[in-house]
Amino acid sequence: MKQGNENFEFVKDPNDETQRNYIFQDNDKTKIAFYIVASVLVVLIIAVAATAFF
Repeated sequence: MKQGNENFEFVKDPNDETQRNYIFQDNDKTKIAFYIVASVLVVLIIAVAATAFF
């Protein structure tokens, strides 16, 4: 069985209604969630680095 071409986009374009395969939507809720997750990851990396020195 052969699969078709997978054409997913990283961010959904709100003007393109034909594209169904996407990871993120281009809205405020997605942007806020991204910043929260990114800041938690940065804090965890800093905490791991700080415990390596103490």
